[in-house]
Amino acid sequence: MTENCSWPGQDPRMIAYHDEEWGVPSKDDSYLFELITLEGAQSGLSWSIVLNKREGYQKAFHQFDIDKCAQLSDKELLEIKENAQVIKHMNKIQSVRKNAQAIQKIQQEYGSFATYLWSYVDNEPIVNQWTSISNIPAQSELSVRLSKDLKKRGFNFVGPVTMYSYMQAVGMINDHILSCQCHPVNQLKREE
Repeated sequence: MTENCSWPGQDPRMIAYHDEEWGVPSKDDSYLFELITLEGAQSGLSWSIVLNKREGYQKAFHQFDIDKCAQLSDKELLEIKENAQVIKHMNKIQSVRKNAQAIQKIQQEYGSFATYLWSYVDNEPIVNQWTSISNIPAQSELSVRLSKDLKKRGFNFVGPVTMYSYMQAVGMINDHILSCQCHPVNQLKREE
């Protein structure tokens, strides 16, 4: 019998995110940019607050078009803070432009943001074997390394805890508990 990860609770949006997105490997630069933005916005808040504002973020930040976000003016960022359905923290809003500009530089160097990120895990997801969500760490040596390099490259709101959550979100680390239907071992059983 499978028992899913407990963190989504009973919130339908959180359950859908857990079942359909969390831990699913992505190599799409716009999606990777969206998730690094949302994870940074979550800093100090709950993930459900961020998920409830996701559509507002998508609308305000041009569906996470990296080039458009890199060119946002101070006036446009202030307008987003005043009028958009986003978290009203100016430094977090400004970090969207700053991080988009940093991603552009990585794209020039590596060809894509995905190529850069996935090199940290040799292009293969790390699949952990946790039996309880209480076993899952808040950060790791890998998230510390990624955080340091991103900060050096000019990113904001990319601390080691945020980067561990980010790597879970984009599927670089699969931290579904062993009994969860979304853990790869249970997906293989269903396919047999």
